Formats: sequence, structure tokens, C-alpha cells
Amino acid sequence: MTHNITIINTFVLYIGLMMAIGIYYYRRTKNMSDYFLGNRKLGAWVTSLSAEASDMSGWMLMGLPGFAYLAGLNAGWIAVGLAIGTWANWQFVAARLRKYTELAKNSLTLPEFLENRYEDKSGLLRIVPAVFILIFFIIYASSGFVSAGRLFESVFGIPYAYAIFIGAGSVVFYTLVGGFLAVSRTDFIQGVMMFFAILVVPICGAMELGGFSATVAALEEMQSSMFQPLTKPDGSTMEALELISLLAWGLGYFGQPHILVRFMAINSSGEIKQAVRIAMTWVILSLSAAVAVGMVGSVYLADKLTGTDTETVFLVLTNELFPPIVAGLVLSAVLAAIMSTASSQLLVAASAFAQDFYRTLLRKDANQTELVWISRASVLVIASLSVFLGLNPDNFILEIVAYAWAGFGAAFGPAILLSLFWRRSTRNGIIAGIVVGGLTVLLWKNFAPFALYEIVPGFLFSLVAIWGVSLMDKEPAASITATFDAVGKSRI
Repeated sequence: MTHNITIINTFVLYIGLMMAIGIYYYRRTKNMSDYFLGNRKLGAWVTSLSAEASDMSGWMLMGLPGFAYLAGLNAGWIAVGLAIGTWANWQFVAARLRKYTELAKNSLTLPEFLENRYEDKSGLLRIVPAVFILIFFIIYASSGFVSAGRLFESVFGIPYAYAIFIGAGSVVFYTLVGGFLAVSRTDFIQGVMMFFAILVVPICGAMELGGFSATVAALEEMQSSMFQPLTKPDGSTMEALELISLLAWGLGYFGQPHILVRFMAINSSGEIKQAVRIAMTWVILSLSAAVAVGMVGSVYLADKLTGTDTETVFLVLTNELFPPIVAGLVLSAVLAAIMSTASSQLLVAASAFAQDFYRTLLRKDANQTELVWISRASVLVIASLSVFLGLNPDNFILEIVAYAWAGFGAAFGPAILLSLFWRRSTRNGIIAGIVVGGLTVLLWKNFAPFALYEIVPGFLFSLVAIWGVSLMDKEPAASITATFDAVGKSRI
């Protein structure tokens, strides 16, 4: 009982700190630019750690270790794909997107950027992307609430349904109150906490087993395939499509709105080189450690985990390795991971509703204050739908994340890349690409003719749709190509 009270107190202090930050930035949020992009004033450290914390979420501390608990280094292919995708996104997209969105009438959301980029007067380049943003963020945010439910259920014995509402309530509060400034600052804190937590658990677990050599020996004795990256948990060899599916996670980065919005908010494109170094160090070490958590847990834990319980390996290890006060701090990092991503997702989804639905279709003359309050109301609605989807305790976190990740990557990845790098792309081509990519993921997930991660056909079909429809269109307007050339010639 004392153990639980200590951890509860640590959690309460942590959540209280996050909420205090939300209240502080509530006083500094005066308009839509403040609420959604922090008025483009984020530094390299905050931008990089905020982007990675909002990216990795609870699945890095729960979903990926759960996969590695069963599969060993076979799970590492996801990490390799994500590391490559992270680097490519920062290297090729970040600076150009930062510059482009400011030139495109200081666009605050991705749909608004696409509308301004292609001088669309119909509203379709706001409405169509916003539809897919809302669909996939409702799914994605539910993975965060599932993670929260599993965290509180595992640590405190709270019924799963109640635990989801506790986690969702804390996330919604400071998202509602503080907006982007609060979310970005808390993401920075949470990114630091996640980094140290994911490193300390496998290191301490290995030390308890007698050191790294002893841990490796124990793993080889238990199941030698844990160190064979091309061998699956059942002992069979990976096929080419399975390897492609795991590596293809990296494609998703080009279309994740909650990550791309960090690029839009950095103070200047000149700070991106430093941000890349910070982000890549964080990602490589954190993903490697996440795989190590699962592998160490497979030999350290006496009671074997099965089913969805495999995704609690980080939680169980933490409770067994550390005294209550340390366990409370480490487990707060799991809550940090969940809160960082869910809050970012809610904020981007709310911006899509307020800016791209409400303002476009219902109230074109809505003022800044009204839009901020509409955004806050939509956070409540979107969070409620996400909680409803996450109420099933048999959901696998990694499966939910994979679905939403594929949806964003296929719907928006090709559209963003070609809008930044191909001057011949057109409005109709981009709309076609978003629709084809998003629908392909939704259909492939349920009716796939063969086993291949849905992001692969979705991404490829979206690219083809943009290319084909754009070539059938007339050349883009002169003003569009002039803006494109201005960005290309600028220092980015």
C-alpha cells in the first residue's frame, strides 16, 4: 500500500506541474498563431524534443518493448525504419516547410498551407485534408488513452475504463488551457523524462542479471532467435514483404501533422541543423533502449507476460527494479509520453476543425477569440470519441498506432513532399493524392489481398495519383511558381 501511495503522490505532483504550465501559458495565448504555433518562436532544443516526444508517445515505452519482448532484435527493424524516417524528415522537409508556410500567408495548419500554396478558392484543400486529419487523429489519440488505461490499471489496479478517463482528463486540461505553447514546453520536459527513463530501465535490469554479458548469455540460453533479426518469434524466417512492412514505418514521418507542425513553429530555419543533431541523438538512443527493455524483460521477469500484457513489460520491470519514489518518477515518464503525444494530436485535430471546417464552412468572419474557443470545444469532442474507441481493453497499442501512422503517412506524406519539391504539382493532384492515400489505407487494412503494411500501397498510390492528375492539369499559376522559386533560392 505504501508503495502505491508513494507512486500516486509522484504522479499527482507531475500532473500538477503540467497543469500549472498550462495555466501559465493560458495568460500568454492571445490569438490563433499563439494557440497553434506559439507565434513561431520555438528554439532548437524545444522544437526537437517536442517533436520527438509528441512522435514516440506511449507506444515507445509500451508497444515497442512489448514487441521486442516476444521478437527480440526482429522488432529492431521498426526502430531502423523510424530512425531513417526521422533523419530524412528533418533533413529535407523541416527547413523548407518552415519557410514555405510563412510565405504562404503565414499558414497555421497543413490544410491552410496547401490551400494557400495552390491558391485554392473552393475550400476543398482545407476540407478534404481536415476530414482525414480528424479520422486518423481520433484513432491515434485513442492509442494514447489505451496506454494510459493500461498504465493505471497495471500500477494501481484501477479498472481499465476508469483509468482511461483519468489519463484523458489530465491531457485535455492543459491542451484546452495552454494551447501550443503549453504543449511544446511540457513536451520538452516529457522528452527529457522519456529519454532518461527508457535508458535507465534496461541498464539497471541488465546489472541486476549480472551485467550485459550475463544478460546476453541468459537470452541466448532462453531463445537464441532473440539475436537473429530476420527470425520471427515463432522461429520462421522473415519474408521480404514483412521486412519491407517494418522498415516502411519510416515513410510515415512525411505526413504526421503533429510532427510537421513543430517544423512550422521553430524560430528560424537556421536553427534546424542544431535541432537535427539533438533529435537524432534522442531517437537512436531511445529506440535502441526500447528494444533492449523488451529483451531484458523477457529474461528478468519470472512470470511470463502474454497477450496485451506483453505491452506492460516496461511497467512491470520498473516496479520490480526500483524503490517506490524512483519507480514513481520512471512511471511518470510513461505518463509523460502518453500526454505529450495525445495533447499534440488533440491540438492539431482541433485546429483542423476550427480553421478548416468551422471557419471555411460555417463562420468565415469568425474572430480570433471565437476560433480559439471553438478549438477548445472541439478538443473535448475529439477526446471523447478517442476515449470511446479505446474502451476495449484487448486493444494492442502498437496495432492502433500502426493504423493511424499509415493513414497520415499515405494521405499527407506524398502531398507534403510534392508540394515542397515539385513545382508542377497542382491543386487537383494534391486532392487526388490525399483521397487515394487515405482511402487505400482504410481499405487495405480491412481487405488486403496479401500481408503488406498498408502504408506502402497507400504511399505509392498517392504518389501516382498526384503525379498523374497534376500532369493532366494545366500548368500552375505564375504566382505559385514564383513563390516556389523564391523558397528554392533562399537560404534554408
